[in-house]
Amino acid sequence: MEQDKRAAATLRLLGIMDELRAKCPWDRKQTFETLRDNTIEETYELADAILDGNMDGIREELGDLMLHIVFYSKLGQEAGAFDYADVVNDLCDKLIYRHPHVYGEIHADTPDEVKRNWEALKLRKKHRRSGTLGGVPVSLPAMVKAVRIGEKAAGAGFDWEKKEDVWAKVREEIGEVEAEMRKGDDKHMDEEFGDLFFALINACRLYGVDPEAALERTNRKFIRRFTSMEEQAEKQGRMLSELTLDEQEALWQQAKDEER
Repeated sequence: MEQDKRAAATLRLLGIMDELRAKCPWDRKQTFETLRDNTIEETYELADAILDGNMDGIREELGDLMLHIVFYSKLGQEAGAFDYADVVNDLCDKLIYRHPHVYGEIHADTPDEVKRNWEALKLRKKHRRSGTLGGVPVSLPAMVKAVRIGEKAAGAGFDWEKKEDVWAKVREEIGEVEAEMRKGDDKHMDEEFGDLFFALINACRLYGVDPEAALERTNRKFIRRFTSMEEQAEKQGRMLSELTLDEQEALWQQAKDEER
């Protein structure tokens, strides 16, 4: 029954897509290129809903993203390149190939073992001339890209022996940043800050922390507290910039206490 429900919903969506493409002026005008930015936006909206823990929002944004998948598949069909069935069947074949511990004879008892097998199989299957890191999309945001680079390098065996060892690298990079700051060398300072960020992102990876999500939570926390400071200053008939540093610190601590 559940399978029939899912199949019916999929056929309904595909039918609607066919009709929109045939009858709607806006949908008829779209191309792979015109949809690209919207797809990126929808992905970020889904990411926001996930961070908020908003299940209704996640459900809605998944639908919006599904529309884009179906839309691209329709465009591929019209171009004679591929259709929705090709996309789904290719995905099914890929999942089966990359889960030999489920569909084959390979054993993987932990998530880390599964991930290492996954990366090794990806590289073997595609025979990338550019090597292990060739599959990292160029247009990924820098932080997400750094995570994927670290994951792929680790999958090839290039990683710290123990996760605790990463902190020596972080401390080394902090020292190099401070050295360049003392020299006043802007070019090398920029480079060393990049190295420090990369080391910290690798630390996040090793400790199972999503750096993008962690930073966004901190962004939101800072916005809440800073806004509270401004509101409290306004109640005193003053601008935040008019307060002394000690007064600002007192309002910051008050904002923190209100969240506990």
